[in-house]
Amino acid sequence: MSDFAGMEDLLQDFLQEAADLLSDVDNKLVDLEKTPDDKGLLNDIFRGFHTIKGGAGFLSAAELVTLCHLTENLFDLLRNGELWLTPELMDLIMLATKSVRDMFSELSQGTLPKPANDSLIKGLKGAIHGETLAPIEPDPPVAAQPVPAPTPTPAPAAATAPQKTESPARTGNEPDWAALHSAITGVPIAPIEPSEILIQPAAVSTAPAASAEAAKAVDAKAAAYGKRATDKPGPPAASRRMDDKTRENTIRVDTARLDQVLNLSGEIGLTKNRLTSLRADILAGRDDPETLHALDQAVSQLDLLVSDLQNSVMKTRMQPIGRLFQKYPRIARDLARQLGKDVELVLSGEETEVDKTMIEDLSDPLIHLIRNAVDHGVEPPLERQQAGKTPKSLVRLEARQEGDHIVIIVADDGRGMSAERIRAKAIEKGLINEEDANTLDERQSLNMIFLPGFSTKSEISDVSGRGVGMDVVKTNIQKLNGTIEIRSEQGKGSVFVISLPLTLAILPVLLVLLADQPFALPLSMVREILPIDRDKLQEVGGKETLVVRGEILPVMSLAKLLGWPVVNPPEYGVFMQTAERTFILGVDSFAGRDDAVIKSLEDFRPRGVAGVTTLSNGQIVLILDIKELLADLGGQHSDRLIEFA
Repeated sequence: MSDFAGMEDLLQDFLQEAADLLSDVDNKLVDLEKTPDDKGLLNDIFRGFHTIKGGAGFLSAAELVTLCHLTENLFDLLRNGELWLTPELMDLIMLATKSVRDMFSELSQGTLPKPANDSLIKGLKGAIHGETLAPIEPDPPVAAQPVPAPTPTPAPAAATAPQKTESPARTGNEPDWAALHSAITGVPIAPIEPSEILIQPAAVSTAPAASAEAAKAVDAKAAAYGKRATDKPGPPAASRRMDDKTRENTIRVDTARLDQVLNLSGEIGLTKNRLTSLRADILAGRDDPETLHALDQAVSQLDLLVSDLQNSVMKTRMQPIGRLFQKYPRIARDLARQLGKDVELVLSGEETEVDKTMIEDLSDPLIHLIRNAVDHGVEPPLERQQAGKTPKSLVRLEARQEGDHIVIIVADDGRGMSAERIRAKAIEKGLINEEDANTLDERQSLNMIFLPGFSTKSEISDVSGRGVGMDVVKTNIQKLNGTIEIRSEQGKGSVFVISLPLTLAILPVLLVLLADQPFALPLSMVREILPIDRDKLQEVGGKETLVVRGEILPVMSLAKLLGWPVVNPPEYGVFMQTAERTFILGVDSFAGRDDAVIKSLEDFRPRGVAGVTTLSNGQIVLILDIKELLADLGGQHSDRLIEFA
């Protein structure tokens, strides 16, 4: 039974507000590290811990109260000038915020948090009493968990054994900070040197100890914290794919937006009454021109009001993307410190609003891209100085609205990527032959990093990489009906540009016909519409193809994809482009363009069907999932359809 029976609503309110508050504290800690004497930041962080402590006390979460109280006291001394912020003290504070977040996770499961680690508590108490903290060794690079994917990706080869390093001398009284951090985070403390570009797709860290003796020593240290360093940690909660039941089911809405919905509902009610009155007049025979004109006006008014109401309701689903962005500065800071780099994450466009469900699904792909930028994109300070750059690297995370799309940019000022090297590695891995590789331009070559199993590295890195896992990033972006593009210049950096629709509730579609049956295709995949001239069709490898502006494209009948009998050859073609494939989809005719309100098929969803929508005449139309239909072809066409577009 839950420890919070009867208090579930209060608990959820606390967790939502406290999580936002802690994320704000994390960001302010990153800023404080740059300006340790900033009284405003010190006061804000103090108040953050004080507020969390108050809520935890109301819920009787005693251990959370204890941890927040100690951290609050520490910041009281810092803001009063009785203590000075050192790198060792900042690392201790960062461990404390991590422990607070872990306690939030326990609370979300309906159980009271367990006590914080003894050494963490002792460290906080020692700092409060002015004891000198031993330097905290930088963590080894943490094995990045892949963003969730519908299908698993193959695991890479095992990492080579790292070199043994000596730990700093200890007096015997200080806590073992490295083992403490290992116990709290679940990451083995044996270093692994950062190499170039690979993400470890397995959910379990495979970092070996430097030797059997070192492993035993590490385990002995970690045993005091209730965990063996060589135990296989499970995937962190942030990387698990949330199903609908575990997603946050509440949303914060500005009352002004709700007032607008209420006002529009009232206007629609008045217009409905007006239509009812006009209908009565017409039925009574009073169908004079004045009455008919009034009817036209009322119908037009209703049309405008319904459109405004639809837009207003959609806006209630929109949330500032800053709520997602605010957790990334801490992630970038921690990873940069682990790798010995000086990196600043610059945020822009935090007020840009995105559909709430889209924000949740963007979290993991953006974490992946930011870790890539910090690990592989930017250079160490010495290398940057040798290249004539400033020692500090900049990673930019930006969001903005462009028309009916949201654009998110992850950019770095690092070493950039080599199209030639990517092509060479693709040939080496057998992903493409040399003849085809020579036909690829720079953009197509860069996009090959999104192919499953691709990597340009020669040694394994457990941190992150532009290789294994990047295909999953692209897959998750595409599930949101979005696209991702790469721009890179060697020596100057790389830019990843993500384009997303404003909302997932409404999907622009192209209506195509097979005989008299309409189907809806996502308009984002449609490049153009063209007639199919049977005389211009060519057979390549036993399959029909069409040359469009010098590009040879396979022609696939929609009827064949659906398993329908082909009565007549298709008269028109839809030039379709997905992430991996470009082809001509053969159809009989078209019924125009529409903005489809998507209805999901929860109980029964045939393969190849993304959902349904209803046309203005009441007809129900299937929205096709083209990528799923193509996947059903298996090896029949996939080798012919792959395009690095």
